[in-house]
Amino acid sequence: METRIVYLDETGDDGITTASSAHFILTNVYMPASSWQSNYNHIKALRKELRDKYGFHTSQEMHTKDFLTDKNPYRDYGWGQDVKQEILKAFTFCIAAMDLSIINVIIDKTRILNPDYPVLENALKYTIQRIDNDSGGAWNYIIITDSGRVAPMRKTARAIRAFNPIQSRYSFEFRNQPIKGLIEDILEKDSKQSYFIQICDFVSYFVNLYFKLQYRKISLPTRVGQTIDDKFVHAVMAALKKSERLNLKANSESTYGFVIYPK
Repeated sequence: METRIVYLDETGDDGITTASSAHFILTNVYMPASSWQSNYNHIKALRKELRDKYGFHTSQEMHTKDFLTDKNPYRDYGWGQDVKQEILKAFTFCIAAMDLSIINVIIDKTRILNPDYPVLENALKYTIQRIDNDSGGAWNYIIITDSGRVAPMRKTARAIRAFNPIQSRYSFEFRNQPIKGLIEDILEKDSKQSYFIQICDFVSYFVNLYFKLQYRKISLPTRVGQTIDDKFVHAVMAALKKSERLNLKANSESTYGFVIYPK
């Protein structure tokens, strides 16, 4: 049986309050193990190109929010708007050229009525369900996430191996459909040491910006708007869709396959 490798990262606060963020996004990037090396070669080649063109150190983590809001260490590079946009385009085209799939789960905290709603745990549950559905039993998978939240994630993943209630599309009845394809506990890796977790971060932050523009109907954050505009955000999302990197089957009712809860 073929194995796939899943990487996770998030945007937003996973607390119930909307004070720091009105939504929480968990993004996963998954690929056949047989494609890992070629995908790695793609991103490694990109990082070398960005080093040669713009001095962007290959060991420097790409943290998209800080990059767009001109925080250090990115401010120290002294890049102008044009260079920053070229770097973002290069990342987008690199992701589009890889053999991988992407699912984005969004927890809209403005819809939550239950004060005990488990934001992170539900986001992970819906993520694993979509990956397991995509596998259809044809392949299994291992999950790697950024450090910091692995304990509650492991607990959730273990739980749905045994009990994973799925509501029928045609009634209010539930059936137990345990997760079968997940190998091992969820593993953690520092995002500084993983180009693929940084890709999750990149996609997740652009999904966050798109969600604000399209669903919240609010403007880009001021500092982000000094580097890119609404059209740029839409162009990144459109490029990922056109390249068939986004798993649109995760939610066929969403233009980009976004899985949004609570409903």
